[in-house]
Amino acid sequence: MEPMRCLGIDHGTRRIGLSYGDEIGVATPLPALIDADPAKRWADLHTLITQRRITDLVIGYPLNMDDSVGPKAREAEALAARLRAETGLPVHLIDERLTSYDAESTMSKTQRRDVRASGIIDSRAATLILQDYLNQKVPLVPPPEEEPA
Repeated sequence: MEPMRCLGIDHGTRRIGLSYGDEIGVATPLPALIDADPAKRWADLHTLITQRRITDLVIGYPLNMDDSVGPKAREAEALAARLRAETGLPVHLIDERLTSYDAESTMSKTQRRDVRASGIIDSRAATLILQDYLNQKVPLVPPPEEEPA
């Protein structure tokens, strides 16, 4: 069986935050795709999927706080459908409410403005999204029992 290699995606209109995780169960941030040209960001996303031999795509699903599906969630659904069609990979939508807020909360307010354009916050959000998925999929392995002395 092929090892699991997941790409976490926090998709925005200007940037695509990314993270990587595998069967070890730990999500790590990757550099965000921040090119101003959406077609270039899309091409770069496809290149990354191929280079890392990704087996699963995990996309943030921005439901409204009342669990309803708004315009941003519909955009995520459309992105998922497009990625499924173009890559043939399984795509998982994971509730991402408050992940950008959580990702920003670890930084000072002066840092936030500087790093927003870099995509660091977007990739931190993608890491939180992917970690949620991995926590559901990768079983926790209990520590080995110690032998009596």
